[in-house]
Order: sequence, then structure tokens, then C-alpha cells
Amino acid sequence: MEEAAELPPAPAVARAVFGDRFPEAVRYAELLADAGVQRGLIGPREVPRLWERHLLNCAVLSEAVPEGVSVCDVGSGAGLPGIPLALVRPDLQITLLEPLLRRTTFLQEVVELLGLDHVTVVRGRAEEMMGKVPPVHVVTARAVAPLDRLAGWGVPLLRPYGEMLALKGDTAEEELTAARAALSKLGVVRTSVFQVGEGVVDPMSTVVRVECGESPGGVRFAAKRAKAARTGRARRRR
Repeated sequence: MEEAAELPPAPAVARAVFGDRFPEAVRYAELLADAGVQRGLIGPREVPRLWERHLLNCAVLSEAVPEGVSVCDVGSGAGLPGIPLALVRPDLQITLLEPLLRRTTFLQEVVELLGLDHVTVVRGRAEEMMGKVPPVHVVTARAVAPLDRLAGWGVPLLRPYGEMLALKGDTAEEELTAARAALSKLGVVRTSVFQVGEGVVDPMSTVVRVECGESPGGVRFAAKRAKAARTGRARRRR
């Protein structure tokens, strides 16, 4: 394995972004640079740019997340963007959803070590989670899959009128254009592309917002959603 470079000191802006949780943000960066590289969760070449490209790039997503909502971070991987978001937003209830055991093991260790009581780690594939995790207000994702496929996994996990926030790169507009037909079938009623992190990250982080109507997932998931709701009610009555 290629040896990881040394983790650089946190930039001054990180103190302002993470506030009281800055020491925990530093600890998380150290974990990514050490165990994260050793376990193959991030590449060794990412270590020198962990702060700008990863922690701060994800933390600024908080600008787009409403206050006090539930969030599911789909394909959380090493915890990006879910962990930085949790550090800056203790008002959120966050689920880190990840199918691979070695990643969920790492995530659970991080959550316990950093004392993130408002974060839950769930192992599973997003497309199999309907009815197994409560519907959320917001789904987040970063570098998981092309937008059409990502929406197929994430949108059905939303509550009615929820939204998916996907951190994307320079191809955000093109991905959105290519995905419009698929998004329409999933019950999406509004989309937008915008940037967050002015004065914090350069370039700023690009976000695709996908907003749903009363039936997230569209007709395809309506029956499945109703069945999941009935099953949930039956379990509560027992």
C-alpha cells in the first residue's frame, strides 16, 4: 500500500466552521488519515487535502439543511458528508447508511469516539431500506453514483415533500439534465443546482437539490410504501 502523506494542520477557517466541535473535527481528520487509509476507506493521496476537499467541503452542506430535521446520508463510506454535518449541526438526527461492514465498523467507532449521540449507523443498501428505516426530511450523498441512479436509491427514503441534497462536481448541470426523466418518475417536482461554502472553500461546493411531492419514489414505490406503513403499524400493535 502507498504510504499516506502527513496530515496538515487544520486551516484557520475550520475553527470558525466547527466551533465548539473543532477538537472532534481534528480527531476525525486524524482518524481518516490513519485508520481510514489503512482500511482502504480513503486513498493516501487524499490526506494532504483532507481539510479543504473533504471535511470543510462537506461541512458547508449545512447551509442547505433546514433546522431540526432528520437526515439519511446514503452510501456514507468514511462518513462524508454525514460526520462533518453532524459535527456542525447537533440539531439534526442523522443516519449514516452504508452497505459494507468494514465501513460501518469504522463509522460506529467514529460516532462513539466523537460522542455523536444524534447519529445512528445502519448497515444496508439504500434500495432495501424502505420500511426498515423511518422516512427522513433530507437525504444527503457525495460521490456515490450518477444522479439518476442515486435518486432511485435516495428519493424513496424521503418523507412527503422531502429533499435530496447531492454534493456534485463540475458535471452537476449535465447530470441533472440527463436525469430529468428518471427524476420525474420518482415523484420529483423541483430541482436546482447551487453552491455553498463562500469564504470557506475554494472552489465552493456544488449541490444538486431534488425536491419531492407527496409521493417520494413515485408510483413505482407507492404500493411498497403503503405496505411498509401497514407492517409498521402491525408491529406497533403487538
